[in-house]
Amino acid sequence: MADYDVIVVGSGFGGGAAACRLAEAGAKVLVLERGRRWTPDNFPRTITDPWFFDHSDPECASGWLDLRFFRGMMVAQGAGVGGGSLAYANVAMRADAERFEEGWPAEVNAASMAPFYDLAETMLNVSPVPEGQETHRSAILRQAAEKLGYADRFERVPLAVTFDPDYSYDLPDPINAKHAKPFVNPQGQKQATCAHLGNCHIGCDVLAKNTVDLTYLARAETAGAEVRALHSVRSISEEGGGYRVHWQCTAEASDGPGSATAERVVLAAGSLNTTELLLRCRDEHKTLPKLSQRLGQNWSPNANFMTPAFYPDEVEVNQGVGPLISSGINFMDGSFQGQRFFVEDDGFPNVLLNAVRERLKGTWLGRKLAEKLARGLDEFNPTDRIMLWLGEGVDAGNGRLRLGRVWYKPWRTALKLDWNVKASLGVFDAIIAMHKKLSDAGQAKASIPPQWRWFKWGASVHPLGGCNMAADAAGGVVDHRGEVFGYPNLFIADGSVIPRPIGRNPALTIAALGERTGALIARDLKA
Repeated sequence: MADYDVIVVGSGFGGGAAACRLAEAGAKVLVLERGRRWTPDNFPRTITDPWFFDHSDPECASGWLDLRFFRGMMVAQGAGVGGGSLAYANVAMRADAERFEEGWPAEVNAASMAPFYDLAETMLNVSPVPEGQETHRSAILRQAAEKLGYADRFERVPLAVTFDPDYSYDLPDPINAKHAKPFVNPQGQKQATCAHLGNCHIGCDVLAKNTVDLTYLARAETAGAEVRALHSVRSISEEGGGYRVHWQCTAEASDGPGSATAERVVLAAGSLNTTELLLRCRDEHKTLPKLSQRLGQNWSPNANFMTPAFYPDEVEVNQGVGPLISSGINFMDGSFQGQRFFVEDDGFPNVLLNAVRERLKGTWLGRKLAEKLARGLDEFNPTDRIMLWLGEGVDAGNGRLRLGRVWYKPWRTALKLDWNVKASLGVFDAIIAMHKKLSDAGQAKASIPPQWRWFKWGASVHPLGGCNMAADAAGGVVDHRGEVFGYPNLFIADGSVIPRPIGRNPALTIAALGERTGALIARDLKA
């Protein structure tokens, strides 16, 4: 008899949604997460905090953010219970219906996905920033759009954040946690409303951000699911009509290296990690030799491109204040240079002020500097006048993930990425041109990152593909249910199954796919 009905590997949008629905269906569920549990008490703030996660050696570094560097591409991923929902910028938007018209199995289309999008939006309590709470960055984007004749393309984007309709920047001392109104969410978790503190990427101080750990996983645990943090899955093998999952743990975990069996396994470790795990199982451990030869193909950065723009002193950008993305301009119709893309008013936290305040908290010096170090619209921030434009779009989706030797340790293999940017230059050029137009409209100077200017090296926060859905094993790795070809009851529910770039923030689509896969497995369990 198997130890569990289902083991879920990874606890982000897809894994959290699947685990929730399976636990609710009565399954005995184990969720394995490589990262730690994060709370406001241990969110990284100072330079000595655990900021980075080392995929190859979690014992050495099990921090907030996993940065993976490949030739020509850097990929950023969250690490912790809740996965990428911890570090993303809250944007929870649906993919355009046209994105499902090609490349997907016939069963997956805009109509069939709609009810699962509905479920995900409800669980994550999705809404735009309320009227009257527009950030300065959003106002800059809106005004530039109007000046350039794109007013009808401007959108307030949906966010997985709980807002207080009574909040306003006109409140006394507005950037202060005292304005966050506490509440208990439908999953029984204590949260508070958004006070525009701007720490979305590094842990919301008041838990206004509706992350997966506070929503899907909380409900899963209430229904009996077991979640184990700091457990890195290293291999999967067939056993007794099901699967055995092998893991390693860091010293902080309550148990040591080990394994468990389950009738069904759901992989949801993200585009890079799920693909790497299966590549190792097929090519290195030889435990899953029948995996499709398409494994690793069709990888995409979702045409992510970030351009900093430097504004004059008289323009209030207020970088680091408010939800870090709250609006965008929609060119997904291909009307600009024939490319499909979306531009957003991205931001980043006031990391320096956060670190100084945390380090001096409770000290004599800290009390003396309290006024100068206060959060506010005039707070100390050397990057205050920088806007970070984020572009995302439909690239060629022609990357390939594979295992290759490490030159300085030839006895070891590592995940490699073959990424030929030439076929995608059109969409990147269009995004960059729009970033420049928006900057010029506000008398700002856009600065194209040197690694792109000189080498065409990119960066992605939306990695997709590697285990794409298809009608059969000749075309992909999983079917429309997320079930792996050749391995019944082995499923994938994360961004790796998305067979083509969607050109919008993919978090909600991944959650909806997790909802769908979870529902289909739950139906089988009840049959």
